[in-house]
Amino acid sequence: MRSSLPLISFALLVAGTSILPGCTLPRMLKVAQAGQQISVQPSVLETNGENVLFEVTARVPAKHLKDGAAFSLNMRYRYDNELREDTLGRLSFQSGEYTYNENQKDQLVITKQMSFPYAPNKSPGELLAQAEVRQLKPNGKRLKGRETRVARGIVSTGQLVVRQDSAIALLAEAADNNMSGTRVLPFYFDNGKAEIRNFLGTNVAALEDFIEANQHTTKVMIVAGHSPDSIDSRDSRLANKRVQALLKYYKKRVDTDSYLNKVSAIDFETETYVRRWDLFLSKVQQSALKPAQIDSVLLLVNDTPGSYAQKEKSLHQLSYFDYLEQYIYPVMRFGTVAVQYTAPKRYDSEIYLLSKKIVDKQLETDALTPEELRYSATLTPLLAEKQRIYETSVAATGNWEAYHNLAVVLLQRSEKEVSDKVRRAYLRRAAVNFTLAAHRNPTAVMFYRVATAYHRAGDKLEALQSYDYAIKLGGSRPVLDKVFADKAALEIEIGQLDDALSSLSYSSKSYQNTMNRALIYLLKSNYDGAAGIYQEALTLKPNDPLAYYCLAVVAARQKDEARMGENLRRAVQLDRKFAQRAVEDLEFMDMARTKTFVEVLKQ
Repeated sequence: MRSSLPLISFALLVAGTSILPGCTLPRMLKVAQAGQQISVQPSVLETNGENVLFEVTARVPAKHLKDGAAFSLNMRYRYDNELREDTLGRLSFQSGEYTYNENQKDQLVITKQMSFPYAPNKSPGELLAQAEVRQLKPNGKRLKGRETRVARGIVSTGQLVVRQDSAIALLAEAADNNMSGTRVLPFYFDNGKAEIRNFLGTNVAALEDFIEANQHTTKVMIVAGHSPDSIDSRDSRLANKRVQALLKYYKKRVDTDSYLNKVSAIDFETETYVRRWDLFLSKVQQSALKPAQIDSVLLLVNDTPGSYAQKEKSLHQLSYFDYLEQYIYPVMRFGTVAVQYTAPKRYDSEIYLLSKKIVDKQLETDALTPEELRYSATLTPLLAEKQRIYETSVAATGNWEAYHNLAVVLLQRSEKEVSDKVRRAYLRRAAVNFTLAAHRNPTAVMFYRVATAYHRAGDKLEALQSYDYAIKLGGSRPVLDKVFADKAALEIEIGQLDDALSSLSYSSKSYQNTMNRALIYLLKSNYDGAAGIYQEALTLKPNDPLAYYCLAVVAARQKDEARMGENLRRAVQLDRKFAQRAVEDLEFMDMARTKTFVEVLKQ
């Protein structure tokens, strides 16, 4: 009997240990909550691009620790009049997840970076932390504590980006009976290679469609070149290899896909462009470089002695060489196929009636020429009918003009939609069709339109890639100015402020660019610089309420009540909507109860 007593005592001890956490959960929660300290940086949440980023630091007394249980803080963001909330994560004081406070060894610390996606309806809202203790075993008990508001949100000043959309018009349509012409299709190659690539920047699909269309071909001209860099120019035969790759590909496609044309009946003409500085300088003169920078490149190439390789090496010393490498060199690795063709003439008659029958599948598409079919879209005011005609034209011909005008009609339909979901669907379809048009007619303007559609739809990565490609293609100064301006606006929207400043340096001093530069300074806490640039914006667009409102925000951040009141009053006088915005804007949280702020909103 005596030998069994220790066993019984040991069993009771084990049982008591297993239920200890459950018994002590309330006391553990009380101790942890009594000493908890939670801080958030920034103290008022704000947008960073498309997300809200912040850092939470939590401190609790070490004496709350108990084996088999853990104290945690569950973070969530509540908004939309407390009807919705986002669960953000947990700060759990378990072994390995906390450190000891250097100054107070009896205190545990956790610091964690957290984020959630920004949406306009999430402001105003509040960041909450709810205490909880739980047993660290499957299906263990949990005990929730009090809920604490640790920050308010969201300051959306970063969303005050200015982007002035240009209207995109339909291409003019005409029923031209003369179907003869020249089709020019550019191709681009990878650095140092002559293989034809079938992705962004090529026209493989367009060339195949053209050959399969069986237009009577009389002559094909193929040229190719290379970029100045050492990888592309070290092979003296690279340009010729690219010409031969295109020539071989064209002849093979004619043999397999064309019943009207024969390789032996087509006149082929080829030319290689080797070490052609004139082509390079032409692209430089069509770039967004500043006039002084363009002159420096011209001087280096035309007037500096040395070999081709030595001059190219000298370009590397220019402070803006990265622009040449990113936007000029890639389009020097080109090949171009130009095809002369003829087609039988067709006289214009009953175009609209025939087009309706084609759309309704009562006639074959060859009842009208591609031009006549597209022209019929101009004969109806109904957007839905225009869309059906252009969709039929796209399916029948694949012409870039049809894709372009279908995209424009889809943009126009998006503008009439009330539902955001439907509107974005139209915009994305427009972007896809602009992309198909751009692949068939690759110009800076075309890819800028792709970017614009994606930008409006909120597909920001796709928009950024298309802005970038538009710049690489080069174009007139006004076009590149607008591309860089809208690219900068997008970069601000996604939180890439330094990239936005770089893009703005290649664009003109417009109202949009001035406002966006000022916003970058504001977001970087350069308040004096931001105020000065907003004043410049007012010289470009006097009595602009947005500029005055932003000046009020700058003054509020500087705790300058008088200047805040002066600028906010001017903004509200010019546009009453800024009164409501100011009431909800956490930028004015510290001044919302001041006499100045209240009087401004009463006027």
